[in-house]
Amino acid sequence: MRHFWSHDELAVLHARYQHEKTERVAADLGRTVSTVYQKAAGLGLKKSDEYLASLDACRLRRGDNIGAEYRFKPGQTVWNKGTNFTAGGRSAETRFKKGSKPANYQPVGATRIVEDGYLEVKVAEGMRQWKAVHRLEWEKHNGPIPKGSSIVFKDGNKQNTHISNLECLTRKELMLRNTVHNLPKELALIAQLRGALQRQINAKQSDI
Repeated sequence: MRHFWSHDELAVLHARYQHEKTERVAADLGRTVSTVYQKAAGLGLKKSDEYLASLDACRLRRGDNIGAEYRFKPGQTVWNKGTNFTAGGRSAETRFKKGSKPANYQPVGATRIVEDGYLEVKVAEGMRQWKAVHRLEWEKHNGPIPKGSSIVFKDGNKQNTHISNLECLTRKELMLRNTVHNLPKELALIAQLRGALQRQINAKQSDI
């Protein structure tokens, strides 16, 4: 249960917080240190200058500049300046050599099938240099793909990238083509029931 602050507790906090260790005040009040800190902050109470200068105060709060003797000084020269690191053991013989290629390297022109089933071709060296074959094939015959349009496969086969199997549809046209209203009545009903069931499942999971 929430433990409200009584008038007597607040009086103690006002009288002692600024001049004593917070741990000591918290122990006498039967409260946690973090609770006392939070309440003091809410009341605008701060440690006094006399307390912060005392040995009871945390060294960081006292401003003792902890670790100053171990820090780099302006203009200081590091101990290893001008030296070269030479790895020992078999490091030299096991490193990648200049011009070497990883085991999974594929040359420009190589093709691959990605997770969503599309066929891609490597068009240049470097990262992210793979392009979708069906988009390249469309652009080769028809020019740039209009913004907001998609290239789809007439027969549904994502690896059949021949131009005769490709068509360009706007997102609206694609949505209308994929709507359940274009399905046979029985399949449309199943799709609607499945959607209703999935919404119920999502609602139950969000309540957990």
